[in-house]
Amino acid sequence: MEDLYAILEVPKDATQADIKKAYRKLVHQYHPDAHPGDKDIEEKFKKINAAYSVLNDPEKRARYDQFGTTDPNANPFGGMGGMDLGDLFGDLFAQAFGGGFSSRSRHDPNAPMRGDDIEQIIHVTLLEASKGVTRDIEVMKSETCQHCNGTGAKPGTKPETCPRCHGQGQIRQAQQSLFGQFVSITTCPDCRGTGKIIRDKCDECKGTGHVRKHHTIEVKIPAGVERNMRLRVPGAGEAGANGGRPGDLYLLIDVELHPDFERDGADLHTTLILTYPQAVLGSEVKIKTLDGTEEPLTIQAGTQHGQTLKLKGKGMPRLNSALKSYGDLYAHVYIDIPKNLTDKQRELVKALADEMKAPISDGDSGLLGKFKKWLQE
Repeated sequence: MEDLYAILEVPKDATQADIKKAYRKLVHQYHPDAHPGDKDIEEKFKKINAAYSVLNDPEKRARYDQFGTTDPNANPFGGMGGMDLGDLFGDLFAQAFGGGFSSRSRHDPNAPMRGDDIEQIIHVTLLEASKGVTRDIEVMKSETCQHCNGTGAKPGTKPETCPRCHGQGQIRQAQQSLFGQFVSITTCPDCRGTGKIIRDKCDECKGTGHVRKHHTIEVKIPAGVERNMRLRVPGAGEAGANGGRPGDLYLLIDVELHPDFERDGADLHTTLILTYPQAVLGSEVKIKTLDGTEEPLTIQAGTQHGQTLKLKGKGMPRLNSALKSYGDLYAHVYIDIPKNLTDKQRELVKALADEMKAPISDGDSGLLGKFKKWLQE
């Protein structure tokens, strides 16, 4: 497993704020939309999102730091190459006592086997993520060959039991050692572990029992999905063998970046640009929300550059919320300082600067009143 800290280019003692900052930087750098058709970039982007989903969660991060994985069922003896301990000890007993304890000796090549899962990236816009969307997904996967009904044999014929392994799919050889008799078990080379020999192969599937085809699958993406979430479509994966059920399709969600809004969970952040007079004197403005509607917003007199204003309930829907709960929209204020002034504007600004050096006591009759009047002209 790759080092998640190395993927996000942060040290292991990085703060959550450092991790979020590094993630945003890498997302901008490696977003697939900026590198269309680049499979390496797409894979890099996928790894960045996977790493962030772990390190941004304190509980998952703590488990990763301790065990090197977030899987609660992970084998602590993972250094043994993923070998099942039951198989390991079973084989040791088999070697010492003649094979009676080996779990592999009970292998049935004709037992139903579940098909493999498929994982695919699906791109949605931020607006689609907020409302939910139905998509038709194109998937290339295997399905049972209809020409031979999955037997792999030409119609009118059928597979034969392998004469070498007698349908077991494995060859057992007993040998004597200092510890007694031990048994070595290998895959049958004639039938390659299937237990069957196909003399006349199906012309469609070439004896595999499966054919690969394009499939169009309708998928409903719920409102509130976030980047790097996985949606499971049961039974939409690869076909099973020997009548086994098919695998599942997993869709890895990629929510595209938005030019005007940045997402943080269910909350949205945007920029609100105000003129100097609007910030100083206060005003009524309209701010655009994600769905394109405009919401009224009161700007209090004396609003500061960098101040954050909140529009409650105007963010993203929370996924699977029974009460249809929404996050908030945060508007970050930026004061627009004009670069070019007319002579009259420059004169008024200079006069205002002189006036603000002393307390203002003449209300709207003094220079500040004149400034307000000019703003209204």
